[in-house]
Amino acid sequence: MGTMGLALPWRARISSTLCERGTRVEPSEHLAGGPSSAAMDALSEDAALAAGCRSGDLRAYERLYRKHGARMKNLARNVLGNPTDAEDAVQETFLKVQRGIASFRGQSSFLTWTYRILINTCYDARRSRQRKREVANDDSEETPRLEPRAPGAHPTLRMALERALEKLTRHQRDVFLLYEVEGFRHAEIAGMLEMTETASKNTLFQAKKNLRLMLEPPRSSAAESR
Repeated sequence: MGTMGLALPWRARISSTLCERGTRVEPSEHLAGGPSSAAMDALSEDAALAAGCRSGDLRAYERLYRKHGARMKNLARNVLGNPTDAEDAVQETFLKVQRGIASFRGQSSFLTWTYRILINTCYDARRSRQRKREVANDDSEETPRLEPRAPGAHPTLRMALERALEKLTRHQRDVFLLYEVEGFRHAEIAGMLEMTETASKNTLFQAKKNLRLMLEPPRSSAAESR
């Protein structure tokens, strides 16, 4: 499997915070007295996009791309490792959305459904690339192809993080990227990856724990003898 080129729009956060169970507070709607107006607007926009796409309105697809295309490409680039494959995956996702919109039942948000298609498309592309590499016995794609998106992150740390992420399970890697890099809430991730919200939180905790173990510098013999 090739090394990912992380397109990190964030300063590297692999520090002592990795041992914490979470880094973000997600307020309960019950405690807050119900959904906020922003949340209601988002739900309304999501329903409008779904209705427009279902009716075949190309303007709805254009609006979906304008609002979410950049974020989708960033996620795809983090999974696939380079912008060209990411662009192809996003285009393929939009084709799949257009072909499969009749099967959308509204059991999750339209955006969650779209991202689920994107994630599956990315992993289909990775498997296809792996099969082609095995047939050709070509190791040229094993060279990291980094995306210089995080000037504040040290290149050595970024490469170490990429290698560590490759060693996580698929679910751990997905949850980490979706939560820490893309900023999705656990409720949204649960819908995208078809797991419970609790499972998403636990998976993130395990991902951070494993990353911390892999990225912590080894203790010196002098420190261990104290």
